[in-house]
Formats: sequence, structure tokens, C-alpha cells
Amino acid sequence: MNKRKSIVPCPRCGSEASFDSNINPYRPFCSERCKLIDLGQWANGGYSIPVKETAPQILLAPEDPHQT
Repeated sequence: MNKRKSIVPCPRCGSEASFDSNINPYRPFCSERCKLIDLGQWANGGYSIPVKETAPQILLAPEDPHQT
């Protein structure tokens, strides 16, 4: 069986990192440092999706055609 070694760019710094967990315990990051920096970004809310605030909509029930 030909096992292909996967090399991926580190999501934090862009350097090459092995995706094999036997070689790189910090995958997909290249090092513990990059992994911890990324975790800090999540903890501080650095990875948030901006939301456009809008006024709340009032939903009205459809009119009942059987009521007069």
C-alpha cells in the first residue's frame, strides 16, 4: 500500500506542515505556538461573522377569510 504523505500550509503562518498525526501532533498547524495563537483568536472572538443589525420585524397572522 502506497501511503501518501500530506503536506498542508499552516492556517496560521503558511509554512509547510505534515497532516500525518504520527509526525505532527499539532496538525493542521506547524507548531504548538501556531495552534495556541489560533486558539487565542477563537477565545477572544477574533473569528466572528459580522452581522448587519436590522429592526425586528413584526409578524402578523394571516387574515381569516371565514371571519366577518
